[in-house]
Amino acid sequence: MASGTATASYEPRFDCGRLCLDLLATTHPEEQLHSVERLRAWIAGAGCVPPGTQLVGADVSWLVDFRELRDRIGQTVHREPGPDPRSVEVALARINAFARAATPAPRVVRTADGTLVRSLDGAPGRAALLAVVARDAVELLTDPAACASLRQCAGDNCPIVYVDTSRGRRRRWCSSETCGNRERVARHRRRAALARA
Repeated sequence: MASGTATASYEPRFDCGRLCLDLLATTHPEEQLHSVERLRAWIAGAGCVPPGTQLVGADVSWLVDFRELRDRIGQTVHREPGPDPRSVEVALARINAFARAATPAPRVVRTADGTLVRSLDGAPGRAALLAVVARDAVELLTDPAACASLRQCAGDNCPIVYVDTSRGRRRRWCSSETCGNRERVARHRRRAALARA
């Protein structure tokens, strides 16, 4: 890379079909939760808080806990045994611990123009927001139909896990525009190379 060239900053994606899987996707193609600001953006983009909610209490401890929850979700979704065969059980216990906290209390408020919008009854804390994601993971892991629809992207080196809601349940890629397109281009190149040979 030439000096002075910045590395690409990947935008978070919210297309995996579940909030907990969208959190899991923040590891690819590189670490996206590399700062508190990026975590705040993910929380807002994921809809964990209403638009415009200030996350003034967010600090490095939030980053550490959200990354831990993400890792624990990955262990359960990928069924990664790790060096300790009990690691999936430990991951489930940690997800359950995160899910115990009370989630942010919503309330309805009227704006100046009379529109009703969702707000929160107080500033959301770290434990409350972690509980939102952890409870989504609990819902996913205990829903046999959703678990049966979990797929890992068929793209080369793509670890993204998503819920396949396509007709016929034949979706192969996390994104047709990225991984699917890469696969189609690679297939075309292989055919072209064979034709030349």
